[in-house]
Amino acid sequence: MMGFTPLDEARIRLGMDELAGRDPQVAALRTRIGDPPPRIRPPGFATLLQIMTAQQISVRAAAAIWRRLEVAAGATPDHAWLAAQTVATLRACGMGHRKIAHAQALARAVQAGTLRIDRHHAASEAEVLAEITALPGFGRWSAEIYLLFALGRADVLPAGDLAVQVGYQRLRRLQSRPGEQELRRATEGWAPWRGVGALFLWHYYGATTLEDAR
Repeated sequence: MMGFTPLDEARIRLGMDELAGRDPQVAALRTRIGDPPPRIRPPGFATLLQIMTAQQISVRAAAAIWRRLEVAAGATPDHAWLAAQTVATLRACGMGHRKIAHAQALARAVQAGTLRIDRHHAASEAEVLAEITALPGFGRWSAEIYLLFALGRADVLPAGDLAVQVGYQRLRRLQSRPGEQELRRATEGWAPWRGVGALFLWHYYGATTLEDAR
């Protein structure tokens, strides 16, 4: 079983040292752009809700919805508050009907104990993936983001993430963006630091355009 240790600067630096020692392209790029910053989120209901709420909308829109939820709740939303809200209240915060249904299903799963958030720090990655992806509206990407950011699992790579795929394309100077399964195969050699590799690819994606990468 895995414990909980945030993926902080020290662990990222350790992982980057390992990756750069094995991968000359990573080493050369690291010299140019440095190590990625941590992306630590607190484990728990609120982070899962925030991940789901942000799916398929802009960063700005997601932030606006989250601010409205915090104002409506008077604090960081928890499962008890969310489960007690009407559709009208959540619609006023900017959530669509589908996301409201998914959010309330998440709250009910925590209340029923089918989503055992308080045990995730000691659970295997496969167990956490299975519990989260069993929820409506939560796919593998959502579960892997939670594992990486909130539980500090350094070997979890959200290979379905567009920015991670593009970052890898630019790193390797590929003609086309790799798909999810292709990227998983291509990064097997980064284990047990694939999550740190994902942070590095996000860092690179944010620092460059495709033209810069050439």
